[in-house]
Amino acid sequence: MKFLWPEALWAAAVLAPLLVLLYLWLLHRRKKNTVRFASVALVKQALGKGPGWRRHVPPLLLGLALLVLMVAVSRPTAVLKLPSQQETIILAMDVSGSMRATDIKPSRIVAAQEAAKGFVGELPASVRVGVVSFAGTAAVVQAPTLSRDDVVAAIDRFQLQRATAIGSGIVLSLATLFPDAGFDLSQITGARPMPPGFGDKPDKPAFKPVEPGSYNSAAIILLTDGQRTTGPDTLEMAKLAADRGVRIYTVGMGTKEGEIIGFEGWSMRVRLDEETLKQVALLTRGEYFFAGTSEDLKKVYQSLTSKLVVEKRETEITALFAALGALLAAVAAGLSLWWFGRVG
Repeated sequence: MKFLWPEALWAAAVLAPLLVLLYLWLLHRRKKNTVRFASVALVKQALGKGPGWRRHVPPLLLGLALLVLMVAVSRPTAVLKLPSQQETIILAMDVSGSMRATDIKPSRIVAAQEAAKGFVGELPASVRVGVVSFAGTAAVVQAPTLSRDDVVAAIDRFQLQRATAIGSGIVLSLATLFPDAGFDLSQITGARPMPPGFGDKPDKPAFKPVEPGSYNSAAIILLTDGQRTTGPDTLEMAKLAADRGVRIYTVGMGTKEGEIIGFEGWSMRVRLDEETLKQVALLTRGEYFFAGTSEDLKKVYQSLTSKLVVEKRETEITALFAALGALLAAVAAGLSLWWFGRVG
């Protein structure tokens, strides 16, 4: 637990012994007033059986209430598990030809599709999901939407292509999250470049990088089974995401060592570039996951669901201490009224 105003704790440290001394002084004063009567026996007979230990309970609770309220004044914070603030998730998925490989049953692409659809179904209904596919180029196959049916249909429409441009998948995902950022996508999507200045806003403020991982409204999940063979540099595109505070959770599936995969009359060597995917996750304050089987892939998405639905955040808990202090004071007053017919 931390405190935003730790100086206030000194007041609580001073208040505690003062309250004890004050209570002891009041007890002593009451005892002196009692012995002034001519006969202590007559006083005891008139009062009947004393309250005993009960007379100490309300003052003790009141003292605790005051101490707890002083701690509340110091503005305590704690790391709590709270509902995530994620509003948009972009699934950036590799659709290169190597995804036909069957080392992950029934095939890499089918396993990836099924796991992704299961993941989407577990997300809160308030989270928008977009889908970006990438191979030699990248494409937005589904803009961010709340419709799970549209997302599932987009995942089912994947068409495998040649080459692997991981950087293209990253930058197009960023452009989907920040449509006004002005990313040049002509080399990413294969579209014709726009004339210089086209679509620029005259008073557009200069971009200022933010702390990596600080943008809590969106995240990118990047799944690939290979290494970059074309397109922009993967780590340079990851740096763009880091500068905008967007976390990238990378999922590597397939073979770590690399092997030759053949199908439809041609063959290619594929190797999972784990080091680059780990660097992408590290740069953006995300996390890397390896999935060597279809079951591994399902577990990865289950883990991602828990991370994106519930997150740990340092949160001020002043209100909890204030409520506890008020409750203790109310209990002290209630017991005093019940036992002695008065408050105080």
